[in-house]
Amino acid sequence: MERGGGSSAAGPSPSPSRSPSPSPSPSPSEDRECCAGLWELPVERCERRPECGRCSRPQKVCLCPFLPIHPLKVSTCLYIIQHPAEESRVLRTVPLLAACLPPDKCKILIGRRFSEDRYPELATVCRNPSTLILYPGAEATNLEEVTLGSSSPPIMIIIDGTWSQAKDIFYKNSLFRLPKQVQLKTNISSQYVIRTQPTNTCLSTLECAAVALTIMEKNKSIQETILRPLQALCSFQLQHGAQIHHSKEHLLKNGLYDKPMPKNKRKLRRMELLVNNVKI
Repeated sequence: MERGGGSSAAGPSPSPSRSPSPSPSPSPSEDRECCAGLWELPVERCERRPECGRCSRPQKVCLCPFLPIHPLKVSTCLYIIQHPAEESRVLRTVPLLAACLPPDKCKILIGRRFSEDRYPELATVCRNPSTLILYPGAEATNLEEVTLGSSSPPIMIIIDGTWSQAKDIFYKNSLFRLPKQVQLKTNISSQYVIRTQPTNTCLSTLECAAVALTIMEKNKSIQETILRPLQALCSFQLQHGAQIHHSKEHLLKNGLYDKPMPKNKRKLRRMELLVNNVKI
């Protein structure tokens, strides 16, 4: 048998296969005809669960039984500067704090930038000698060491947000550097265990307010009263599937941090400081 291009005993070689030609795309008019029925389908509306008017929680998981029957009587007025992202969080603590206090003693301002023109009342508050702003740092004085004047009721400004959000608000609003800067000298661990904190001693906004009011009002029962709804909130969430969130400091020290280490040198340095118990 010759090698090469002779005929095969099986007959002639089949002709090369041709790829099928693409089907023509439908015209715009055909598209409209195909989708015509879709526009007539009913749209299911997503309705929010009814909320309690006092604690702002869904009515089925209302926390009002854990709130004080009557708002606490305090002389200190709190101004909560809330980052817009906190307003939409489901498990936020500020509504619980506000529910524990009279409306005129807990005022909430939402935003990132606060100019004197847009917020004249806040500007007046920041210039008041009786006003303090709670923000830790090298220039902050321990609140326990501050002597409060008796001429006018004290005012405390607290920033509500993540640490990076609070830092952005504090340093990019010149008004917030007018009041005396204070910090809490406390070793208590946060009870807000359903949200991750940077360190073991970082507190939620509600917890900061509870500790600050206890010091300023010289009344230890205030802290217990304000923390009660937070404890109930965390207990309910844990009973229904939530997990305890250890602080980033705890996870790093115990080799439990399972996220990729940051490549950014500044962020990496912050993590090293957390492990070595250095204040940041």
